[in-house]
Amino acid sequence: MSTQPREVVRFVRNLDRERRVAQQPPTNNGIDAPEQEIIDAPEETQSWRAHLYALLTKQLDPNAFERLIKRVLRESGFVHVEVTGRSGDGGIDGKGIARLHGFLSFHVVFQCKRYQGSVTSGQIRDFRGAMVGRADKGLFVTTGTFTRDAVKEATRDGAPPIDLVDGDQLADKLKELSLGIKTEVVENVVVDEEWYKNI
Repeated sequence: MSTQPREVVRFVRNLDRERRVAQQPPTNNGIDAPEQEIIDAPEETQSWRAHLYALLTKQLDPNAFERLIKRVLRESGFVHVEVTGRSGDGGIDGKGIARLHGFLSFHVVFQCKRYQGSVTSGQIRDFRGAMVGRADKGLFVTTGTFTRDAVKEATRDGAPPIDLVDGDQLADKLKELSLGIKTEVVENVVVDEEWYKNI
């Protein structure tokens, strides 16, 4: 009896899907979480993104999340990155220097939010108020999403610029940098019968 590789893949995917459905919590308590957006993604993407999201928001403590963002920034080329998260800091969790091409540098402050919902324009304004006079740029990182008004506020003319990194972008960056995420490639070997017949 021969086994077709595609049938095996389909069978394993169905088992994985059933396992995920069985492990899902019954409700989301009305919170607009990225988990709901993940449903529209391809099956392979859903599994690891949902797992990472749950890990970052439910298991990792806030200090560990700040250290993770510090590591991401260092791996991305920032220098002198430090977590400063203190009470009374106006929401600034850390600072660093972004180097461009070895010549230009920008002082950057960042805020990290392990968030299950959407970051609002008010939170962006508060962060901007805390960063004025302390940095050239701001970076706001969240496991959640940003409202449309928050995106407009971050790029408002005449105000210090704030770059936004949502949960999907953070997941992609962690995958790119291989920080706690391993990409496994399955080898699919196919014997070309026609090639042998034409020898």
